[in-house]
Amino acid sequence: MANVLDLRRRIRSVKNTRQITKAMKMVSAARLRRAQERALQARPYARMLTNVLESLVRRTDDMYSEETGEILHPLLEEREEKNVLVVFVAGDKGFAGAFNSNIVKAGQAFIGGRIAQGKTVDMELIGRKAVAHVGKRFPAAVYEKKTEHYDNELATHYEILRHRSQPVEVAATHADLLHNFDIDKVNDIAHSIIDRYSRKEIDSVYLVYNEFKSVIAQRVVVEKLLPIRKLGSPEITAAEEMTEEQKEAIAHAAVSSGISANVLEESVVEAEAKKFGTAEVDYIFDQSPARLLRHLMPRYVSTQIFHALLESVAAEHAARMTAMDAATNNAGDMIDALSLTMNRVRQAAITKEIIEIVSGAAAL
Repeated sequence: MANVLDLRRRIRSVKNTRQITKAMKMVSAARLRRAQERALQARPYARMLTNVLESLVRRTDDMYSEETGEILHPLLEEREEKNVLVVFVAGDKGFAGAFNSNIVKAGQAFIGGRIAQGKTVDMELIGRKAVAHVGKRFPAAVYEKKTEHYDNELATHYEILRHRSQPVEVAATHADLLHNFDIDKVNDIAHSIIDRYSRKEIDSVYLVYNEFKSVIAQRVVVEKLLPIRKLGSPEITAAEEMTEEQKEAIAHAAVSSGISANVLEESVVEAEAKKFGTAEVDYIFDQSPARLLRHLMPRYVSTQIFHALLESVAAEHAARMTAMDAATNNAGDMIDALSLTMNRVRQAAITKEIIEIVSGAAAL
């Protein structure tokens, strides 16, 4: 059994650890508040854009061009699913409990199902933990830039060829995107995905991320991004809900940090955004439906990805706050147990010394 000095040193070490976990909990709580506000501020714009597109679709007699017979926008085209793109959105840091591992498990289960069906899968990884946990398990996609010269080398044609060697490959990684992301960076990713879908390199796109509605309303989802079937209604392919025990733990951490665990009330701006463009009147569009869709559809996809990133960041801070709250409580329990053990050891030592003194005096 350890002596009193060793137990005191261990108690001091655990107290220092408890101070660190408590500070990390408060930092995560502060970042969670900012992430919630940012996610709420993005909702009205997304809602208004969706309403405009829904209004345009309702007032378009036919989604196919009268001249060519093709669909008005390639993102609306559905075809047989052979090549799938899965976008992982994980966290940037650890100490967040099972946040990152749950996303990885959900994504791997989805990919395993697609591979069993004989389909090929590409992955785009967002977040350092996604790159660390998933990127090392699968090979990176290999591209070759082919150059051809025409007209006595006065003209040059570039072509990028893909050499696939495995059914599952990592097409792109964005390790530092979540550290400081904005809509422009998300637009670059969205346009890259849209170009690949328009060229028919991929037949469908799925997002794997942690959906965040409130502190106690979270779930890991696999959401179908492309093709777009119904505007404003996410197509959830798979979802993993929180258990009651997890909800109680995160609610306790939120309350102790001064954060409301209830579903946030709808703001006035968000309520007005829901009404935008929903009136049953005959709108007159200056441009053709094909041109409007050509400009608005990519923006709609960018908005969906941007909103998923915002929700994932908020969920990561909530998970880290909960994990640090549990670590702080466990440290307190450990300090109590070590203090009790130390008192017992000290009492035993004192009793032993008294017995030795009494025995020595009796022997005289």
